[in-house]
Amino acid sequence: MDDRRPGGAEGGAMNPFTQVPIEIVISVGKARPLVRDLLRLQCDSVLTLDRRVDDPVELYVGDRLIARGELQELDGEPSGQLAVRLTEVANLTNGL
Repeated sequence: MDDRRPGGAEGGAMNPFTQVPIEIVISVGKARPLVRDLLRLQCDSVLTLDRRVDDPVELYVGDRLIARGELQELDGEPSGQLAVRLTEVANLTNGL
C-alpha cells in the first residue's frame, strides 16, 4: 500500500516534514480602489470587494491555490469562530 497521506509513514519511517506547520491564506475577495480613495479610508469606511457573501473563498499556500471552500461559523465557544468547509481540493501536481 502506498501511504503518502500527511502524517502517514512513507518507506516505513515517519517523514519529518509532516510535522512542519504551514500558513494557509484564505482569500475572500479583492478590491481595486484608486490611491486617492485609499487615502480617504477611515474607521467605518466600507471597501467593496469583487465577490458576494455566498461566493467560494480560495485557500493559498504562498501564491499557490490549493483549494476552494465555503466560510462557516463554528458552533460553541469562542462565539463567532470562522472555519472553511472545503468544496474543491487541488490536484497539487496539476493544479485546480
